[in-house]
Amino acid sequence: MGAQQIKFYQTGTFTVGNRLLEPHQRSVQASEDRSNAINSGHRACQGCGEALGARYAVDAAMRATNGQLIAANATGCLEVFSTPYPETSWQLPWIHSLFGNTAAVATGIAAANKVKGRHEVRVIAQGGDGGTTDIGFGCLSGMFERNDDVLYICYDNEAYMNTGVQRSSATPPAARTATTPSVGPEPGNVFGQGKNLPRIAIAHGIPYVATATVADLHDLEAKVEHAMSLHGARYIHVFVPCPLGWGAAAHDTILLARLAKESGLFPVFEAEGGRVTGVSSIRRRVPVEDYLRPQRRFAHLFAPTERRDVIDHLQAMADRNIREYGLEAA
Repeated sequence: MGAQQIKFYQTGTFTVGNRLLEPHQRSVQASEDRSNAINSGHRACQGCGEALGARYAVDAAMRATNGQLIAANATGCLEVFSTPYPETSWQLPWIHSLFGNTAAVATGIAAANKVKGRHEVRVIAQGGDGGTTDIGFGCLSGMFERNDDVLYICYDNEAYMNTGVQRSSATPPAARTATTPSVGPEPGNVFGQGKNLPRIAIAHGIPYVATATVADLHDLEAKVEHAMSLHGARYIHVFVPCPLGWGAAAHDTILLARLAKESGLFPVFEAEGGRVTGVSSIRRRVPVEDYLRPQRRFAHLFAPTERRDVIDHLQAMADRNIREYGLEAA
């Protein structure tokens, strides 16, 4: 079977029907060239951004290494929905680590391969924002500091979704979670907390840091393939909407990822050796309201009364990102 032929055309979006694109530009779900590293049968929710991001990221890493790849995976949604004991959807050597030591486990795998002289075998580590920005932060920083030969991919859905939608240090301000209820004078998650892990990774001066979203899968694939062409510690932070935890429609996953980028709330960029080297410019700037309104976790900002002060604060954050990274096309 060759590439799946998809014929469609969508108006009002940046999506162009495959019939208008050159073959190398097409995104298809079915192709004999795909490794399908995460296969059918997993139990992800409908519209899960993490499942989509992991599929494209790991398949890109498999292509870049000619299938010579081992993955370490933190406890979390990705691990739970893909490996309900005794089943698995993974089609590569895959190791489940503890919640907090994925980077250390991946480092050990890389060290063992080096001792055995298996230099062609590469290693990736995967985790959600909870296992990356919080519980696994120390091991990850150690991996960066030692410049271990591992690509760490964080699939960021901005909360601990697997355990009941609790706040993580990647949860945005004003977002409602099980531990940041929409009550009181400052409803939702408070401003001024959390971590910007891509910036922290850049501060370690590692060979490669990038951000990406599931709204641009070609960009994600290209960044993974480039990362696998390098050696040393590398980090990619992927924005993956969660319909269940965010209170959003399953069919809005790609839309929300695009709006996060186009509003400036999630800057998409690359950095090498501690310096930003490239950004993905905003194509059509939108106000943050366009991103916030489709999500029930921000519903308290619009009803029963509009919290313009909070919305303006979020807009100021987006505006600052746009200025600092130079995200608006000239």
